[in-house]
Amino acid sequence: MLLNVDRNVLLHAVLKGTFYRQFCAGETATEAKATLRQLQDMGFRGTILTYAKETVFDHRTNSQHGLGVAAEEKTDNDHTGTHDKSCTHIEAWRKGTMETVNLLGKEDYLAVKLTGAGPSVTAAFAAGELPPTQMMEALDEICTACKDRNVRILVDAESQHFQWGILRVTVDLMRKYNRDGYAVVYNTYQAYLKSTPTTLAKHLTAANRDGFTLGLKLVRGAYMTSDERALIHDTKEETDATYDTIAQGALRQEIGQFGAKDGDCFPSVELFLASHNKDSVTSAHHLHQQRIQAKLPTVPVGFAQLHGMSDEVSFGLLGLKGSDGTPRVYKCSTWGTMGECLAYLLRRAIENRDAVSRTGSEYRALKAEVRRRLKNGLSWSK
Repeated sequence: MLLNVDRNVLLHAVLKGTFYRQFCAGETATEAKATLRQLQDMGFRGTILTYAKETVFDHRTNSQHGLGVAAEEKTDNDHTGTHDKSCTHIEAWRKGTMETVNLLGKEDYLAVKLTGAGPSVTAAFAAGELPPTQMMEALDEICTACKDRNVRILVDAESQHFQWGILRVTVDLMRKYNRDGYAVVYNTYQAYLKSTPTTLAKHLTAANRDGFTLGLKLVRGAYMTSDERALIHDTKEETDATYDTIAQGALRQEIGQFGAKDGDCFPSVELFLASHNKDSVTSAHHLHQQRIQAKLPTVPVGFAQLHGMSDEVSFGLLGLKGSDGTPRVYKCSTWGTMGECLAYLLRRAIENRDAVSRTGSEYRALKAEVRRRLKNGLSWSK
C-alpha cells in the first residue's frame, strides 16, 4: 500500500508534480488532450502518443514486470490457445489503445506497446509466435481506425525477450496495410543491437518481394538495463555509427545491397528518426534537403524527441528551413495512470543519467536565445 503509487496519495502527488508531469501527457484523456494542444501550440507538426501499459522482461532475473496490480489481479481470467473476449488483459489494452486513437488528430502518430496486452500475448512473443486471435483482431481494428483518421502507427521496440514475436506481427501488419506507397504501420529498429542491420535487410527483402512500404522508425535503444548485454554494441560509438549509417543510407536509398550498383532495387520506405542526438538529426535533415534540391531520389522523413527531453534539439529542427518547408518534427508523449507509466518513467530516469551535460548545453542555448530576443527588442524600440 505504501509503495503503490496509485494508492498512496502522498507518493502519487509528489511524483505527479515532478517526474510524471515532466515526461507524461496525463493520467486521463482530458489531461492528455490538453497536453497535445500545448505541444501543437509550440509549433510541432503533431504528437506521438502512447498508452503506457507494458511488460518488461529482465533477463538477469528471468522475470516480467510492469503490468501493474490490476493486471496481476486478473490473471485467472486468461486462457491459452483460442482466445475470446474473456481475456481481460487484451480487452483492456484494446480499449485503452482505441481511446488513445480517439485523442489523436490528422498527422498525429499512435505508438503502441504490444506487451501491454498481458501474459498470453507476451508468452506468444517470447516463443516467437503470433499472439492469440483476439489480439490480432484488436490490431486490425486499431489499424483500420488509424487509417480512416490519417493517423500513423509506430510499433515500439521492446525487451529482446519479446522482440522476435513483435517483429512477426509488425511485418504482417505492414504487408497488409502499407500499400500504394503509404506507410500506416512503422516498425522500430534499435541501432544499439548488433543484429539490427541483418534484421533490417530481411525486412527490406520482404518489402521488395511482397510490394509493401517499409515503415522504418530508427532509435538508438532504451532497454540497456533489461536486455542481454551481449546483444548490444560494445561502445556508444558503434551504436552511433550504426544509427547514422542506416539513417543516411535510407535517405540515399542505398542500404547494403539495396540500391547499390548491380544490387537489389531499393524498396518503398518511409523514414522516421527518433533521436536526442543533435548531430544525427541535423545531418539527416541537411542530407534530405541536398537530395531534394539536386533532384536525387530520397525518402520521406520525420523527426521526434521525447516529451520533456531535448527541447533544444526539437526547436533547433523547427528553426531549420528547406525546399519542402519546415522539417516534420513531433514530440512523443505517454499517458496512463502513474502505475502504468512506471516502467516508462524508469527508462527516462536511466536515459537522463547524462542530463547534467545535456542540460548545460541547453542552458547555454537558452541564454543565447534570450540575448538574441533582448537585442531584437531593443533594436525595435529604437
